[in-house]
Amino acid sequence: MRYIRDLDTIGATDIDFAGGKAANLGELVTAGFPVPSGCVLTTDAYRAFVAANRLEERILKLAAAPPEESAEAAGSIAALFAAGLIPGEMARELREAYKGLGTGNGEGVPVAVRSSATAEDLAEASFAGQQETYLNVIGADDLLDAVRECWASLWTERAMSYRTRAGIAPQDVALAVVIQVMVDADAAGVMFTANPASGNRGEIVIGAAWGLGESVVGGLVSTDDLVVDAGTLKVLSSSVASKDTMTVNAGNRTGQTPVPEDLRNKAVLGTGEAQRLASLGLRIARHFGVPQDIEWARSGGVFRILQARPITALPDPEAAAPETWQLPYRHGLYFRASIVEQLPDPLTPLFADLIDPSVTASLGSLMSKAFGRNVMHKGDLGLPTVNGYAYYYYRASGFMRVFALSPIAVARLGRSQAGMGLDGWKNESHPAYRAAIEAWEQRDWKPLPGDELLAAAVELLDAGTRYYTAVQSVVPMAATSEIAFRAFYDKLVKAPGDPVADTFLLGFDSEPIRAEYSLYDLAAWARERPGLSARLLATDTSALAAEVLDPGARGDWPAPGSAPDPDRIEFLERFRTHLQRFGHAVYNLDFATPVPADAPAQLLDTLKFNLRGEGGNPHERQRNSAQRREENTARIMAHLEGRKARNFGRLLAWTQKAAPMREDALSDIGLAWPLLRSMLLELGERLKTAGVVGAAEDVFWLRLAELQAANGFGLADPAPAAGDGGPGPVRITGAPEPVRAGAVAERKALWKARRRADAPQMLPVARWADKALSGMMPAGLQTQTGDVIKGVGASLGTVRAPARVLAGPDDFASMQYGEVLVARMTTPAWTPLFAMAAAVVTDVGGPLSHSSIVAREYGIPAVLGTGVATRRIRTGDMVTVDGDAGTVALGDHRDAGN
Repeated sequence: MRYIRDLDTIGATDIDFAGGKAANLGELVTAGFPVPSGCVLTTDAYRAFVAANRLEERILKLAAAPPEESAEAAGSIAALFAAGLIPGEMARELREAYKGLGTGNGEGVPVAVRSSATAEDLAEASFAGQQETYLNVIGADDLLDAVRECWASLWTERAMSYRTRAGIAPQDVALAVVIQVMVDADAAGVMFTANPASGNRGEIVIGAAWGLGESVVGGLVSTDDLVVDAGTLKVLSSSVASKDTMTVNAGNRTGQTPVPEDLRNKAVLGTGEAQRLASLGLRIARHFGVPQDIEWARSGGVFRILQARPITALPDPEAAAPETWQLPYRHGLYFRASIVEQLPDPLTPLFADLIDPSVTASLGSLMSKAFGRNVMHKGDLGLPTVNGYAYYYYRASGFMRVFALSPIAVARLGRSQAGMGLDGWKNESHPAYRAAIEAWEQRDWKPLPGDELLAAAVELLDAGTRYYTAVQSVVPMAATSEIAFRAFYDKLVKAPGDPVADTFLLGFDSEPIRAEYSLYDLAAWARERPGLSARLLATDTSALAAEVLDPGARGDWPAPGSAPDPDRIEFLERFRTHLQRFGHAVYNLDFATPVPADAPAQLLDTLKFNLRGEGGNPHERQRNSAQRREENTARIMAHLEGRKARNFGRLLAWTQKAAPMREDALSDIGLAWPLLRSMLLELGERLKTAGVVGAAEDVFWLRLAELQAANGFGLADPAPAAGDGGPGPVRITGAPEPVRAGAVAERKALWKARRRADAPQMLPVARWADKALSGMMPAGLQTQTGDVIKGVGASLGTVRAPARVLAGPDDFASMQYGEVLVARMTTPAWTPLFAMAAAVVTDVGGPLSHSSIVAREYGIPAVLGTGVATRRIRTGDMVTVDGDAGTVALGDHRDAGN
């Protein structure tokens, strides 16, 4: 048939010709769910009817009427459809399809006729109830009339107004019609596979009434309301309503009738039935991957699914922020330092399960090399979580043992032994990390079985932690060199009128600076093509990001059907090249957070910033800094003699080598992360296909044991690691466990609650520990009060400007030029924001951190390690950042529209 398709031939991707409702129903039929048999009159039929009756121009003209005339316009459009003639071939197909739905000759079979618009039952906007449904339609002639009425309902006042608010143009919609055998329902209702009021994904909410479900959906009758636990299917609550009326079949169409006396206060669903229905709803939700709003009917004890659509506007589930900090191990100290500085938020479950043994093994191995013997005993060291936050844990005895032997490690560090120090990083650690990544990049890993793919992902994580551990030896070398140079220069060389020590450390290129060059140069190239520049600025950033990520996107700018734009094609390729080179910079080491290569919107916003000419020229800035550095170096050297000149030159060369190398080392921590995330997301896609999780990204929210169980892993024996023949890094954390329904949503809610907490720098919280060790911590005291926050002055200067508090990359687009960037910490991936910032303030960091180095390059004040800035400062607060004094003065709040 030309215009009609059976439902079992329709799937989720067929919205364009079947509409949202039919696409969802067809998907359910194909998946084996109990859906009444039927067919769909496609959108081609709607368009053919409109064309045959020459209605399009008149419809669009009426649809463009002002709001006060929309009711009259809708009536006029309805009259056009009622008077229109269904083309002969289409009418014949409808009659034949209707006849085929019957048990005999098909005459007289009751059917439900449902509208199925192309902008309906979508995840972002359900449009539920905007078009009409006609029940108990009997006879082919009445069917044809019902079809016309469905088509006309696309243009009711309500539907047109809804589409206008959603930004959907009149010419972009069409309507298909679903025709199904009526269910002779004795009971019906709705079911939400997540609680629509609280957002709790662990609760299924069911509404039930006697008769047909039409009155339930329309809110015309009282319903029994049940709440079922999604994990255990236990009925958590059940309220039985007094049900006075019910909807029943009445001749041709439906009508209301009183509920029989003996049923009015009787429960529609028994406990077992509620559980069966809830189980069916869970299977449907897992199939579609998102919580569902389902209409159901019961006939003869059998449940049928009439509709299923995503629940729109579902609130996020809530959880309480933690108030106590229970320690997993006693007799030790917990620190939020070192690698933990790169983990500002609570960890996602899978990352937490994998990072602890990975960091423990890599740090233990490095210590053995550094000390020349095994100084750490089992249980001395770990990276556990407390309320989701990562902490370095040292057992007290192990900590004292390492502290006592630290001079040995320092000596080996200075000689760049054990892959440590500047030369050790350059010649050993960095090449080994790249080799581990390249070995997997050159393999076709996608066909690997789940256990091998997980092992590969963990192997890459271990390579990353080994690299990070080695980088932690570069940082103190760079810090030591800078401290030594500053002390020597300030005390023995600097005279009145001489520049500050920072002058001799600026103007060097590093990976963050080279990334800045690349993005700036791409913007300059685009500006030379005025048409391209204008189109880029006019394109929504998220749409442009999606296009960048699609390797087949060649685009037809500005409109579909036009000739491909060669400038646009070249821009996409150039930007992808930038991502290949620099897109691995991590905002957060937790691999659940996308890197720029996966989510380039933030970089595109920076590029647009440069396109508008709002950013300075980094080449010019670095050249000027380098010129000042060289001129001042020559001037100082000209006045020095003998040993002082030699020491000045030696210390200066050391720190000028170390500082850029430190930034290069930190920038490449995430080299493995794009590939590592791809491997885990591949596992997530498999779990989604199997109905275990709703989205591929949910894999990050599973525990390792759940992931193993869900994939049918059997990893009791470690697999050999690719490359070195040693034992692989596969972990088993207890017996495999199934993924509990609602677990992902609950963990996300708990993560959000924990994120609101202020994680102590050290645990247990003790006055002696704070007094003895706080100077070693990367953040200041978290108990600061008053109008002046103290930190460490890391870049000189004073600025008074409004604050912009950023929790992470999702907030980057809100940053405005001239604001003070306030964050928990920054990594090299944050560097593009420094070009927009008037100053930088962080909770974590010091004078030798990434934030300080980049702030000095940009010539903006920085106060770091405040411990409380993100908690005490709100977006829009006017603050005074004094980089000389290391203070941030609060006051003069202004409304920033947040």
